[in-house]
Parts: sequence; C-alpha cells; structure tokens
Amino acid sequence: MSVTGLCQVCEAAQATHSCPRCGNAVCDDHWNGGAGACAACMQGRQQ
Repeated sequence: MSVTGLCQVCEAAQATHSCPRCGNAVCDDHWNGGAGACAACMQGRQQ
C-alpha cells in the first residue's frame, strides 16, 4: 500500500509510513520503526 499526503501528526512533512495501530499516515520523524507504530501510538510507552 502506498502512502501519500501529509503526515497526520505534524501536518508538514510528506507521509511515508502507515501505522497499523491507528491507521495514521506519518512521516519518518513520527515513525518508530523498532515498534512498527507511529509516535502518537507510542507516546507514553516505554520501549
């Protein structure tokens, strides 16, 4: 699945990932590759 549009977290950068937890399209800065989820989903969680 291709991701297009702006990041749904910062609304400034191009989205390059789709979070499987919430469905948000997010940029590299808001993607946690190790967890496989966006920053919004990972906020408040220890890794």
